[in-house]
Amino acid sequence: MKTSRFGAALACPLLLGLALPPAPASAATGPTGTIAASAAPTLASRMTAVRAAKTINYYPSHAGWSAMWTNFDAAKIEADLAKAAALGADNVRVILFPQTFGYPKPTATYLERLRKLISIADGHGLTVKLTLFDWWDGYTDTANSITWAKAVVGPYATDPRVISVELKNEFQPADTAAVTWVRKLIPAVRALAPSMPLTLSVDGQTGAAGMAKIKTALAKTPLDYYDFHFYGASERALAEIRKAQAAVAPSPIVIGETGLSSAAAGDGEQAAFLARVFRAASEAGVGSVAPWTLNDFAAGAIPKQSAVSTVAAQYRFGLYRADGTAKVSASVVRGAWTTGDTPNSVLNLGFESAAGNSPWRQNLPEAGAATVVTGTARTGKYAARFTKTTRTAAGLPSLRTAPITPVQPGYRWRAQAYARGTAATGTTELCLSWFDADGKWISQTLSNRLPAGDTGWTKLAVDTLAPDRAAGVQLHLKSGDNTGTVWFDDVTMN
Repeated sequence: MKTSRFGAALACPLLLGLALPPAPASAATGPTGTIAASAAPTLASRMTAVRAAKTINYYPSHAGWSAMWTNFDAAKIEADLAKAAALGADNVRVILFPQTFGYPKPTATYLERLRKLISIADGHGLTVKLTLFDWWDGYTDTANSITWAKAVVGPYATDPRVISVELKNEFQPADTAAVTWVRKLIPAVRALAPSMPLTLSVDGQTGAAGMAKIKTALAKTPLDYYDFHFYGASERALAEIRKAQAAVAPSPIVIGETGLSSAAAGDGEQAAFLARVFRAASEAGVGSVAPWTLNDFAAGAIPKQSAVSTVAAQYRFGLYRADGTAKVSASVVRGAWTTGDTPNSVLNLGFESAAGNSPWRQNLPEAGAATVVTGTARTGKYAARFTKTTRTAAGLPSLRTAPITPVQPGYRWRAQAYARGTAATGTTELCLSWFDADGKWISQTLSNRLPAGDTGWTKLAVDTLAPDRAAGVQLHLKSGDNTGTVWFDDVTMN
């Protein structure tokens, strides 16, 4: 997540060293819990797994961040990872905290909790990605950092249940002390686990530019792949993913975190966001997209030492609510992982979804907000209605959404909607509004207008090419300066 999501680093480590558990053999635990012989993984075989991993980011709903380890609940983890596997996940990303585990020598208690989690994951067919050194910035303490990393990673150096290690969550490439530290950490971990892929991630604000800085800084101690955290505008996801790819080429990338809080956007837009990112990643040839996160968090589940523990939005990124019920985003992720489909139905183009499951957004509602009503639908039960609208200096009020398919310049786009009016006046039309990769407005393409007065259902249509530099588009259903009433229904966009 964004660096602030994990809170301030704790600079004073606790020295809690105890004996380490024995390293597991090169074997995998099957669904029944029995150990089955398995060939030791190679760097190539692990990288193949990394690039295709159906990864879920995970904390239990009642115990986020470090609390997952301090309030370790094996039964809850068992139930959650069964749920993740049922979605189609085959990998889980877990984050480790040096101060929690014990630094510079992890305690036997916490190493056993990690071993147990990996065993539970394996029992549900999930491999594990380990992310190290969260809530930590002791970059001058390189020797003890290496000691801690070796103690955590060493038992899994040839264990096929662990497929990669992220050395630091949301690394800051502008921090010279951090760069010096990681340059020493990489060869130390490589010597211990030469077949383990190593990576770093950057936060959403640092983005592709930060990844490029990491690649340059680590030219003599290169990573195996890069972990891109994407929380930007989902309608421009393809452009952002391609920027990230270009920044570190020819090294591969995965999308290690992505998502949207349903606290502000609603369940419908959260689902549409994930559908757009999965579709864009597929277009860009990125085979691994990891939603943040499996669960919403219950009140108090984020430890108080986290800077985001009082931020309401941080509690609502999950595919499942804290009570265990699924959001519509869970079905989007299940489809992407099990069939590869991200259908347009998530956009609610016929207005038949429940209000909370719709990604439609009001635009300039001060001039007139649309409502979804019964009794006048062209098909189905519901239609969107505008009545007695005005305008603002910025334009006409509208309902807006964005397609699942990513925008690329020169590709043909067709959109249509049906509208009807009663004593309609003013302007009622469909609009495609185009944006560049930086989110700057380029132009708009307008449909034919609904005639004034009383009309039956009339098709409003656009057929056009995406303009040069286009990286995103919004579809608007507009009705302004209208002293009467109009309805929209049966939108299509492809």
